[in-house]
Amino acid sequence: MTEDVITLDGVWKIFGTNADAAMAAIRDRGLGKPEVLKEFGCVVGIADVSFSVKRGEIFCVMGLSGSGKSTMVRHLNRLIEPTAGQISVMGNDMMALSDAGLRDMRANNIGMVFQHMALLPHRTVRDNVGFPLQVRGEPKSRRWEVSQKCLERVNLTGYEDRFPNELSGGMQQRVGLARALASDPDVLLMDEPFSALDPLIRRQLQDQFMALSAELHKTTVFITHDLDEAIRIGNRIAIMKDGRIIQIGTPEEIVTQPADDYVRDFVDGISKLKLVFAHSIMVPISEYTPTRPVNFEESPRTHHGTDLDHLIDIATTTENVIIITGDDGADIGVVDRATLLKGIQGGKA
Repeated sequence: MTEDVITLDGVWKIFGTNADAAMAAIRDRGLGKPEVLKEFGCVVGIADVSFSVKRGEIFCVMGLSGSGKSTMVRHLNRLIEPTAGQISVMGNDMMALSDAGLRDMRANNIGMVFQHMALLPHRTVRDNVGFPLQVRGEPKSRRWEVSQKCLERVNLTGYEDRFPNELSGGMQQRVGLARALASDPDVLLMDEPFSALDPLIRRQLQDQFMALSAELHKTTVFITHDLDEAIRIGNRIAIMKDGRIIQIGTPEEIVTQPADDYVRDFVDGISKLKLVFAHSIMVPISEYTPTRPVNFEESPRTHHGTDLDHLIDIATTTENVIIITGDDGADIGVVDRATLLKGIQGGKA
């Protein structure tokens, strides 16, 4: 089983001078966010947040402005101190780290990419990328070597000696990604890194990020307010509202099994054709009762991970049912026209 690299357990953040008293009142009296604001003048930033992220996973956290997603991600490297709860990164209790230990984690193990990159305007692209290594005391030769490799990864070869104000917004964002990769961190924290970009540039950077992620196997927490982006990038998605996590699941689970009306409103209108798979809509072969004679031997076969879009393509080529196979090639289920139509309509049979 893949290990958990990041774990949050009951994390709260309350902003205000009476945060401790507000936290005690929440625990003792069950106060909600409006009551905490009225009685203590405090704002609940995140409330009882718990989740874990596996090694190599892209874990997307999605929510509207003010939902607490950016506040949450800044807890992972302790840019924000929690009011209560436990945070573990790579087996380290983040709350128990000394100042020196925390600096070491940030310099060597955790990279962060912000929406606004805050590149150093007086430094070249090469020197911006190599800045984390300079902080670690690496010699210039090593910094330049690593910078060159990272810039090649993000397709910025030839721009090493340019300054940030000579680059487009998308190129600056790629410099920021290269800078985050320069220290070869185990964990990447990405706070709406592409949200300020034009749609075409944004999609190109999403493609580039996914390719890099597949190559480098970085454990990533990716913050976004865009469900399409979360679905496209994430292995799993957490949806936040008012500082709380409402639902965690795969893109397929979020779209086909929304936890409540809030999530349902988010996913309404999202195409299911690339998100729902044969294993979700098939009838187990032992339970299938044909409504008309079926020749299983001549029926087309496809893997249980085939999406609705491809199932439709298959269905247009045959009058037979579609046999669904397992990872070992054995027949495990059946998709007929009625099942397929139900899947298209609602994502579930």
